[in-house]
Amino acid sequence: MFRSKLPDVGTTIFTVMSRRARELGALNLGQGFPDYPIDPRLTELVTEAMAQGFNQYAPMEGVIDLRQRIAQKLLASYGLSINPETEITVTLGATEAIYDAIQAVVGPGDEAIAFDPAYDSYEPAVRLAGGRCIRLPLMPPGFRYDWDAVKAAINPRTRLILFNSPHNPACTAASAEDLNTLAEVIRGHDIYVMSDEVYEHVTYDGRTHASVLKQPELAEKAFVVYSFGKTMHATGIRIGYCIAPPELTRELRKVHQFNTFSIAHAQQVAIARYLAEKPDAWRSIPAFFQAKRDRVRNALERSGFTLPPAQGTYFQLLDFSHFAPPDDVAFAERLLMEARVATIPLSPFYAVPPALPVLRLCIAKQDSTLDEAAQRLNEFAAHL
Repeated sequence: MFRSKLPDVGTTIFTVMSRRARELGALNLGQGFPDYPIDPRLTELVTEAMAQGFNQYAPMEGVIDLRQRIAQKLLASYGLSINPETEITVTLGATEAIYDAIQAVVGPGDEAIAFDPAYDSYEPAVRLAGGRCIRLPLMPPGFRYDWDAVKAAINPRTRLILFNSPHNPACTAASAEDLNTLAEVIRGHDIYVMSDEVYEHVTYDGRTHASVLKQPELAEKAFVVYSFGKTMHATGIRIGYCIAPPELTRELRKVHQFNTFSIAHAQQVAIARYLAEKPDAWRSIPAFFQAKRDRVRNALERSGFTLPPAQGTYFQLLDFSHFAPPDDVAFAERLLMEARVATIPLSPFYAVPPALPVLRLCIAKQDSTLDEAAQRLNEFAAHL
């Protein structure tokens, strides 16, 4: 009889809700992808790169022009000098970088700590490495870190902390104080950090992203993961990258070369050229998404739903406490069936979910999509 390595892993909640939204003709505010066009210039640059013959294997570690552009972007963003040869690796989206980092440091019998609600690729990667994932819950409504619980969970088997900020799906942003505390907690231990920072530029209300790269102790022990899919509104482009010190980069590349090995050549060339033409394009992202966040919050202001302002990510939480008991899966089903709006419940991202009165909405949509969704939610709430 075949023995599955992940017997309890099924189809992700994203796939399920997107499929049901299509079947029911519902508006999909569930899965996190834009429904508006990407910059036409990026399309032109990809086409040009393919026509110019960039269609064979790219260098394993990534096209050097792109890695140099990434280094320039990190200097502009954080004032940090990162070596493109020894500290930057281009990956198949952020998900591959996360997987590679986990495989590079976690082995049989090791433990990795994740914070629930945890993005759903973290634990399977730990288990495939032979490790055990320790899930520490972030509790609503604030979803803040309990550092005493982290200290209590650390033991000689702890090998990795899986960190995520801005946090998907809680829509929170870690502070510099959080990072200093994390550095203090793992000081003196042989523990590394995988920091998932794909929403680095999607922060709100004047907030500055607190990157692990800016915390010197953590930066020395961290794999920090980013995504062009998020910064270029193109989730299907599947180009991510990982920043790590040279020793950790060498270990990550050992996994990467036997995983995907090489990432789409023409797309790497195109992104490098795009960044050369528009090096500051990412600076407009916070205002772009804050306008959408506020549009949704204002449209639902009198609905009876509560929408705590997202601190980061291109998602927004919808609190339905006024209408129903805290069963997010059941309420997501009601919205799908009765309001024809697909959302994402948070409980699938917990190992042991608390009672949750919130759902996640994706705001990376056309204004017309957001307006129609808000109208449907208002009508649903009025009927209740």
